[in-house]
Amino acid sequence: MPAAPHYAIYQRLPGLVLGFHGCEEDTAARLLSGGIKHLKPSTNPYDWLGHGVYFWENDPLRAWEFAQDRHLQVAPDKREHIKKPFVIGAVIDLGLCLNLTDRRALDEVQRAHELLIQAMAKLNEPLPVNKGQDFGARLLDRAVIEAVHGAREDNAMASYDTVRSPFPEGNKLYEGAGFQAKNHIQIAVRNLDCIKGYFRPIEAA
Repeated sequence: MPAAPHYAIYQRLPGLVLGFHGCEEDTAARLLSGGIKHLKPSTNPYDWLGHGVYFWENDPLRAWEFAQDRHLQVAPDKREHIKKPFVIGAVIDLGLCLNLTDRRALDEVQRAHELLIQAMAKLNEPLPVNKGQDFGARLLDRAVIEAVHGAREDNAMASYDTVRSPFPEGNKLYEGAGFQAKNHIQIAVRNLDCIKGYFRPIEAA
């Protein structure tokens, strides 16, 4: 059987996409006024796509729901609590993207998982485990994605600018459905130069 063709040049995605982020109204105001340059990257151990600034691709309503959930469900004294929910939009150049709808990227993630198993065995430590409803706390997936980035760095390969993936989430959309109510595409931006600008989304009349 012949070896598969090498199509790495297509991992650099053309064009711009719109991303939406649920946050504090004050944070959005400072972004739009130039008081701060960028949103702060997330480095939680449960972040689905590893470290980066997270956006819902072309879905401001999902970003709003996230901000509302953080407002209603997290205690006011917790760091994750959002006092005044707001949605900020961003224009994003995906650049060199670990795109998890792409066969090459999925193969690379699978190899990184094998490397992570070996590394944790040497340390005599267990692998992280995904937890929660819909695996909302993706400790294993985060560790694997970070292993992808680490392996590329070790092998002097170009760093990924962004990570992009669809996520099935929520209840069945209807009886017998293959769709779920909160399906979405999420982007983690690692290279902040890929964010070309922020904007306030326009609500329909």
